[in-house]
Amino acid sequence: MLHSVRPHPSLLFLCVANSARSQMAEGLARQLLPEARVQSAGSAPTRVNPLAIEAMAELGLSLRAQASKSVNDINPATVDLVISLCAEEVCPLFLGEAERLHWPLQDPDRKQEPLSHEQRLDHFRVARDEIRRRLEALSVERGWRA
Repeated sequence: MLHSVRPHPSLLFLCVANSARSQMAEGLARQLLPEARVQSAGSAPTRVNPLAIEAMAELGLSLRAQASKSVNDINPATVDLVISLCAEEVCPLFLGEAERLHWPLQDPDRKQEPLSHEQRLDHFRVARDEIRRRLEALSVERGWRA
């Protein structure tokens, strides 16, 4: 298993639109690992989803300063670990020597389903809480925080 040669990890979270899962992961990682370098990106970036912003605000975390970015704009030399979050879609490719993990999570937006605002928000909460659980487990496993 590869470990970061930097004193603190440099993480990149990937999904297609860089609008929900990867944005929430970026916000959570910044909170859980304040010493880490954290980025997120996508292969077809759009905008930060308002429901992701709302779900994170429930935890007191703001995503308002974050923006969707293209994976092509990320310097591979700045990344130790890439975590892809795509489930049913094809995740973006990231060139470079970084270690890779895949955490397949269904897109919480569920645009194709006729859901109420609250039902849609619940899907974002589930994704948010699962990302947080996995980040906490990873940080303990890697010894990134006590």
